[in-house]
Amino acid sequence: MKLGLIAGNGRFPFLLLDAARAQGFQVVVAAIREETDSEIDHRAAADEQITVYWLSLGELSKLIETFQTEGVTRAVMAGQVKHKQIFSSIRPDWRLAKLLLNLSTRSTDALLGAVAKVLGDEGIELMSSTTFLEPLLAQEGVLTDRSPSEDERKNIEYGLEVAKAVAGFDIGQTVVVAAQACVAVEAMEGTDATIARAGKLIHPTDEDLSVGTPVPQPTLSRRLTVVKVAKPNQDMRFDVPVIGVATVEAMIQAGASCLSMEAGRTLLFDRDAIVRRANQAGIAIVAAKR
Repeated sequence: MKLGLIAGNGRFPFLLLDAARAQGFQVVVAAIREETDSEIDHRAAADEQITVYWLSLGELSKLIETFQTEGVTRAVMAGQVKHKQIFSSIRPDWRLAKLLLNLSTRSTDALLGAVAKVLGDEGIELMSSTTFLEPLLAQEGVLTDRSPSEDERKNIEYGLEVAKAVAGFDIGQTVVVAAQACVAVEAMEGTDATIARAGKLIHPTDEDLSVGTPVPQPTLSRRLTVVKVAKPNQDMRFDVPVIGVATVEAMIQAGASCLSMEAGRTLLFDRDAIVRRANQAGIAIVAAKR
């Protein structure tokens, strides 16, 4: 059995690779030159059932040809591909250029949905990225030693309204809230960068201000709450919400005290490490059904 893996950045591709191999799949990896960690080559060198092909983000035709040559009829996407790459200097091939020209919007769903359709038309079924990682989906309940406080729960309730609206427009999936006011909304930069931006807004440093200007005392509470949701019609084949230890570290740096996520539709990478680090920092983490 062969499985195609379109690998983005981060740990996601490696976790999926390990899970697929554990189920006996030969894996043909399409590693994105601008995103994928070169560690993927070491995995292939140590396992003859893994084959890696490097290609540019703009080479859609090469991706299809690679999978067809290898006899791949099922594939998964795993790992982030930064949306801003679409607006970088990457040069799309004729197939991707045609796809982009035919899009009315260049949102994540529109882009990846169109790519999935092209793959399907070429006999390559794009499967859910959680197919092999169901145990990593967040389970309902409080994950940490500490439950959210009353103020944090109010932030979560308000944040959910904002996050769902933003996610519905396929802009981002994370908002950061303080005192029931929206401090930052995720766009192309990603969750961790959004949290960092919220931290700078609420906790400005001397470097963030003009020289000699004192750091003002914020009128909002310094305790930030991070709310991450899936899209209303989340396509589990791609862009699934992900939380990792780096997210908790970003929260610590930003002065955030609470994280809310969607149970059953959010992947937790290294749950034990996430919970351990959150407990050390006094951060509350909760997953709830929406």
